[in-house]
Amino acid sequence: MANIKSARKRARQAIQRRSRNVSLQTRARGAVRDVKKAIAAGDRKAAAAALVRSQAVIDRVAAKGVLHRNAAARQKSRLAQAIKAMA
Repeated sequence: MANIKSARKRARQAIQRRSRNVSLQTRARGAVRDVKKAIAAGDRKAAAAALVRSQAVIDRVAAKGVLHRNAAARQKSRLAQAIKAMA
């Protein structure tokens, strides 16, 4: 444990930031999982609706810096391609 007051504060802040980031990452993974489930079930309409919801979640997570913006764009693009290929 840190001895200097500022270092103790930084450690506390790091713990709070990490818990917030883990929560956001989990939410983004869950949104992607919902889209993949709908694709696997063959339900194009549900997959498209889930894609819209997941894109919003992914964008929010990327805006907060938890996910790199290019990684977010790549995820959204791959999900959209998968839905388009369902035809």
